[in-house]
Amino acid sequence: MKSVVDILDLSVKEIDELLDTALDIIDHPAKYAEICRGKKLATLFFEPSTRTRLSFEAAMYELGGNVIGFSSASSTSASKGESVADTAKVISCYADIIAMRHPKEGAPFVAAKNASIPVINAGDGGHHHPTQTLADLLTIKREKGQFSGLTVGFCGDLKFGRTVHSLITALCRYENINFVMISPDELKLPGYVKNEIPQGRGFTYTETTDLEAVMPTLDILYMTRVQQERFTDIDEYLRLRDAYILNPEKLVTAKKDMIILHPLPRVNEISVAVDADPRACYFKQVQNGKYMRMALILKLLNDAKGGKAEDKEQEGTYLYDFKCDNPRCITTTEQELRQVFRVVSPENRICRCIYCDTKKRY
Repeated sequence: MKSVVDILDLSVKEIDELLDTALDIIDHPAKYAEICRGKKLATLFFEPSTRTRLSFEAAMYELGGNVIGFSSASSTSASKGESVADTAKVISCYADIIAMRHPKEGAPFVAAKNASIPVINAGDGGHHHPTQTLADLLTIKREKGQFSGLTVGFCGDLKFGRTVHSLITALCRYENINFVMISPDELKLPGYVKNEIPQGRGFTYTETTDLEAVMPTLDILYMTRVQQERFTDIDEYLRLRDAYILNPEKLVTAKKDMIILHPLPRVNEISVAVDADPRACYFKQVQNGKYMRMALILKLLNDAKGGKAEDKEQEGTYLYDFKCDNPRCITTTEQELRQVFRVVSPENRICRCIYCDTKKRY
């Protein structure tokens, strides 16, 4: 049985098929209006969300299904200490598919290992957000017609930006893409994401702190907010939150057909004056997210064959004698969850936590 915790859980073929299904949903909505009749989606949102939660709910309703779930951890047994694993097992008795958002990195991974129904990661801390990536891909496909041959600029919080991490991972499955990373030094792209960018196949990678200097080169500008909830030091957040603010003046040198993306919510990193610019596509992303979640729900329900979810550990050498140092990792709270690290660089003696990808030397 298939779950989607990471965008890499989907092959390029599967992503392309999902894009085709979403485009067909857009063109023929009546064809899909009752296709999930009698099915239930459980939305398990342990941290606040507007777009993602309502998008999943709208997607299921427009497929003719029903929705159960919650939008706050305080109203669940998690507040009494129930583990993610037990929650997943319980909800498997009530629903046909789960969409989970959780502040702990690796929580949907744990849910997928314990549920007997498909699990969709709706965001885990600063780690992964695969359905936002699917929304991004559909927006790029509809606006630019292709993925290869583009120069894509990511601006803002690239350290904690899970949408950035997932989209880079997805785009690396194609070819001839120029990545431009625009951020303060304190919010640079993590090394484990940077290392996923292939050597060859036409990929290039540039880091800069100067948005205006690279603006004329970009086909896509992906803006992100500096996320206060990911900071443990409020003073550092206040110092960095206004690092990049996009306004009409900064777009003067941009290409006429450049598109501006943002996963939302925004705070002040994109001026509302930009909303009227035809290059602003972030509200189109919201609409496209619903279509891609409809396509993904359909796929996973069709693929589900019952039984326990497959173990998602990748092939390789595993170590069990370390403790993850990431305070946002699910291993810090999940009862009796075994610590597991996958060796990613034997020559440098580097391994990574299978739940949150935190690096450790052994």
